[in-house]
Amino acid sequence: MTLDTLAPGARATVTGYRGDLPARLLELGLVPGTVVEVVRLAPLGDPMELKVRGFLLSVGKEEAVHVEVSPAA
Repeated sequence: MTLDTLAPGARATVTGYRGDLPARLLELGLVPGTVVEVVRLAPLGDPMELKVRGFLLSVGKEEAVHVEVSPAA
C-alpha cells in the first residue's frame, strides 16, 4: 500500500519507498518507522495534509505514491 491511497483519518507507518523518492520527503521526516496520519485532502484530492511527528506536512500525490506504508496499530 502507498501513502497516496490513504483516506483522511487513516494512520500508517512508513515501511519503505518505491522508485525515485523526492529527497524533500526524507528531509521532512518520512523515514521508515515514522507514523503518519492523513489530516485532510484538498478539494480535488491533491495535495494531502499529513501529521508527522507533531507537525503538519503537505505532500502532493505524485510524491506520496513513492512512500510505502502499512496500517498503524
